[in-house]
Order: sequence, then structure tokens, then C-alpha cells
Amino acid sequence: MVRNIKLVIAYDGTDYHGWQTQLNGATIQETIENAISIVVKQKTDLTGSGRTDSGVHALGQVANFKADTKIPEEKIKIALNANLPSDIRILDSVDVSMDFNSRFDAVDKTYMYQIYNDRVGNPFYSRYSSFVPQILDIDKMEQALKLLVGTHDFKGFMAAGSQTKTTVRTIFDANLTNDGNLIKIFVNGNGFLYNMVRIIAGTLIDIGKGLKDITSIEEALINKDRRVLGSTADPEGLFLMEVNYKKQLDNLL
Repeated sequence: MVRNIKLVIAYDGTDYHGWQTQLNGATIQETIENAISIVVKQKTDLTGSGRTDSGVHALGQVANFKADTKIPEEKIKIALNANLPSDIRILDSVDVSMDFNSRFDAVDKTYMYQIYNDRVGNPFYSRYSSFVPQILDIDKMEQALKLLVGTHDFKGFMAAGSQTKTTVRTIFDANLTNDGNLIKIFVNGNGFLYNMVRIIAGTLIDIGKGLKDITSIEEALINKDRRVLGSTADPEGLFLMEVNYKKQLDNLL
């Protein structure tokens, strides 16, 4: 009997050319699909909740695939992990309804951007954070971040050349934590444009350095002009933390 199996996935994206299968290098999607084909002994297509770029990480990516297999759901993750490299782990594997789609059924996602802020870089964070040696004004960064909460046209926060039906998105929550040398930016929303979180992070870093003013955020939301914002932050600091679905939210009510 064909089943629809949902996976929760963590990965270190450093050595991969992003999530989506492509011709010019190893990707997360292709690597997992190869492992699935070994385990269930058939070729399958893996649908992810969204793409992550080269060098971007995940602690809670969600994907699903359909296969005719009798392997118990809890043992699928064990079998897959036995056939995956150590920088990709399946955290959970569960049966879901046949109409479940990890991409189109997602209602919100949380991203985290991590900054290592000190005079000297830390080799243990070099793969998982953006190194910023300058002193940052955390208060101004927090003020700017809060301006993003709500429903806005985020066209100015999208990388050039991107195509999408609409650039309107809703940010439900955005906050920043500062734990010594480690600054973490969390953004939760119903969807994100290409490079949107990295542009947000890069702009906040520039605001923290004094290179940009808080008003640049307001101006970009009004005029939808990418040029008024800061640089696009490096990929290694970005993590896809969590993807939520309607039933998950219903269970919390």
C-alpha cells in the first residue's frame, strides 16, 4: 500500500549546493532521495517545505515522500540515517494523510540568523554564524526588527531577479537575543521571499554598525526599494528552525 511519509530533517548545509536537486553539485534533497530509494527499494520524489540556499542550515526542515513500503514509520528514520552522511539527520518519520504536502500545507516558518560578535572569530562558530568584529548597537537593531512585524509588501527585501506571484507576506513575530558574543535573530512568518531573511539580517547588522539608519526599514516597506537596505548577510548564519502546519496549531489551542 502506498503511504505518505513526513520527515523532519536537520542538516549542516555547508558542503551542499542548497536543498533543491541540481546538476552542478550535491544537494540535500538528492542525498535524501538516494537514501530513501535504498531503504524502500524504489525511486521517490521528496517534497520539501521550501528551498534553502547553498551553505544554509536547518534544524527543522519538513519534507514528505510517497512509497509502497511496509517499514514501520518509526523505523524509517533509523533506516534512512543509516544511509545518510553524518551532516544530515532525520529527526522524525511519521505517516500522514495522502493529501498532505509539506510545501503547500505549511502555515508558518521560523528562521534564525546567528551572528558571532567579538574582536576575534571563533573557529567553532565559523560554519554556523556570521562573524562581525565591530561593536553593534543592539537596541537599534531590536527597534528596527520590530518594524517588520505585520502584513507588508516585502518587495524591497527580495533578491533581484526573483519571481513570485505576490511579495506580500505576514511576519507574526520577530525578536533578537544577545547572549554574550552570540546574537540570534528570530523571524516567524507565513512565508519568505528569496534571500529575505538574509537581507533582514544584513540590514540589521549595518544598522548595528551605524552604516544604516532604522528609517531604512520603513523606507523599504513604503517604497519597496532594495537599494535603501543593507547588504545580504552570509548564508552560514541562517537556519530554518521550524515549519508549522494547521493541525499542529489546532493542537496548541
